[in-house]
Amino acid sequence: MNKEISEVYKRLESIKHFQDGLEYWSARELMPLLGYKEWRKFVGVIKKAKSACKESGLAVEYHFVGADKMIKIATGSQRETLREVRDVLLTRYACYLIAQNGDSRKSKVAFAQTYFAVQTRRQELEDQLQLEDKRLEARQKLQETEGKIEQTIYERGISLPTEFASFKDKHIQALYGGIGIRALKQKRNIPLKRALADFDQTVELRAKDFALAMTDHNIKEKNLLGQSKLEKEVVENSRVTRRALLKRGIKPEELKPEEDIKRIEDRRKEPPKLLHDID
Repeated sequence: MNKEISEVYKRLESIKHFQDGLEYWSARELMPLLGYKEWRKFVGVIKKAKSACKESGLAVEYHFVGADKMIKIATGSQRETLREVRDVLLTRYACYLIAQNGDSRKSKVAFAQTYFAVQTRRQELEDQLQLEDKRLEARQKLQETEGKIEQTIYERGISLPTEFASFKDKHIQALYGGIGIRALKQKRNIPLKRALADFDQTVELRAKDFALAMTDHNIKEKNLLGQSKLEKEVVENSRVTRRALLKRGIKPEELKPEEDIKRIEDRRKEPPKLLHDID
């Protein structure tokens, strides 16, 4: 990395702002760093960037936020005065789009394109890791709850493999609008020998955990015994959970399967080379 590129990197980082834990850049401050002297010309680049953002299916109003700011303007009397001007507050992705739509003949624009491409990719990877962390945590929590309830129902009348299978299937049918385990696996192209939960979205994992945790609690509180009463309890709690999801616009049976969680676990066993190599 030569001296000029390094200097652009430092300056772009130096004008980064934070508010409520979120980072953003001011278009007015970014403009001279990209080699633009006139706001009217830079506005044209911003408009192109907004169009690119819209075409990518992302919310323009989130990445480009209109704002007013006070800047110093030199007057004829050689004195400076404050004047309110229009500004645009930009996310890292917005800056990336602006750099991509800028005049690449300007060396500063070319350097900024590299900088924001690298930093945007880095953020994407970090966001992906955070989402995976939440999913792995939810899967582990569900496994713990499943272990507890299996022990609970074993002690209260369910002991045969077919009885355990029936209990689990009734739980899934109640949560997924009548679709059982086998049918749901076929719908989602999940191998029959694999656990449904290994392909669940985080919201599904938490919904299942909630329904089973309520069931385990109520079985003990009500001192329920026998397969029919145990299955009735899990069905009631799973239906309650389903209604809560539907009320928030989430239809469990229509959710798309996620990446096999076993692949994520295997990937985590290796060093995160991509994050280290992006510089």
